[in-house]
Amino acid sequence: MRRGFDSWLLLLCLTRTFLSLIFLTYAASLTILRPAWGMSATAAGSISTGFQLGFALSLFGCSWLADRVGARRVFLVSSVLAAITSLAFALFARSYPSGLILYTLVGISQGGTYTTAIMMVADRYEPRRRGAALGWLLASSSLGLACSLLIAGLTLPTGGYPLTFVVTATGPLIALVLGWIALRSSSNVVHHRGGDLQFRTEVLRNPRAVRLIVGYVFHSWELLAMWAWTPAFLAASLAASGSSAGRAAAGGAFVVSSFHLMGLLASSTMGRLSDRLGRRAVLLGLAASSTACSFVVGWLVSAPAAIVVAIGALYAFTALGDSPVLSTALTEAVRPAYLGAALALRSLLGFGAGAVAPLVFGVVLDATNPPGVAPAVWGWAFAALGAGGLIATLSAYGLRPQEEARQS
Repeated sequence: MRRGFDSWLLLLCLTRTFLSLIFLTYAASLTILRPAWGMSATAAGSISTGFQLGFALSLFGCSWLADRVGARRVFLVSSVLAAITSLAFALFARSYPSGLILYTLVGISQGGTYTTAIMMVADRYEPRRRGAALGWLLASSSLGLACSLLIAGLTLPTGGYPLTFVVTATGPLIALVLGWIALRSSSNVVHHRGGDLQFRTEVLRNPRAVRLIVGYVFHSWELLAMWAWTPAFLAASLAASGSSAGRAAAGGAFVVSSFHLMGLLASSTMGRLSDRLGRRAVLLGLAASSTACSFVVGWLVSAPAAIVVAIGALYAFTALGDSPVLSTALTEAVRPAYLGAALALRSLLGFGAGAVAPLVFGVVLDATNPPGVAPAVWGWAFAALGAGGLIATLSAYGLRPQEEARQS
């Protein structure tokens, strides 16, 4: 096993960065798309839900398949599909029905590139360095999300959403080339399952694994809906300050791109910190902090921009910072032969919750604001995310500090 950052990890991280360019192009364009496509908040949320649900189902199937045919093989095939579907979305999504169908296909194609990357890193790096390695991997995705929003902020005022879609769709095309270079000399590892190993005992009856999966489910509920709606929330905050719709949408995208840079910092540091302080302590602190932010940030829509940005940056850091820690802890709690299956279950439940959460957010937003006008009350919608954060906090608290990670 490797012990530190190397060129292989650098290329894999760059691949994840370019794959992620398409992830938030819809969210960044939402303020423009709602009137252009004639969508209510509920309909707008359903497109994010379609993407996340497709991603969840794909994660489940691809993670399960990776245990049987190898993570490298699944990753490369999924990268090809991601490039094709991203280009189709950019060229042909011009209405609510086409946007819903094509963005869902983008989510389905991307699923095979996430947990398979985690599996390949887990195979390559020893446990005492694994948190840092997975932190860099997930930080690279945050960099892609930040760049996605930065691109949207630059292109929306000049070329509208069609230009934004096309530019961000080039990311998965570049990722396909980088991924092939990174993995061309890597082995396609398939771990042997002994006769005494079963999914039921390795995962379902493994208390630590179950708590980590539950924590991930409600971490995803909070994080993925926050990602989907924060650009629109910040655009509403800027509009309340007197900005035009186009400038507010661009400004919201720019600010949220900086939030994803905070997520990059969180992922790259919290995984390493958990290598030193332990997984439980870091998970508990981050989950409790992000939950508090969920219950506060929505009520600040009319607050001064400096306050909104400061709370939002803390929210971004804490909501994403536990991602590499949760992933690292699960690779240690489950034997390698069943890691894909454990990630499959986690992904189905976690991204399933993340798929429903943006829709629930939109429903609450519609219910707490008058119809036909721009939403002014956002606090209740964000509080719905905080409820999930509370459960994630309790799951982290329930982890035993003295429990030894199960090593292969």
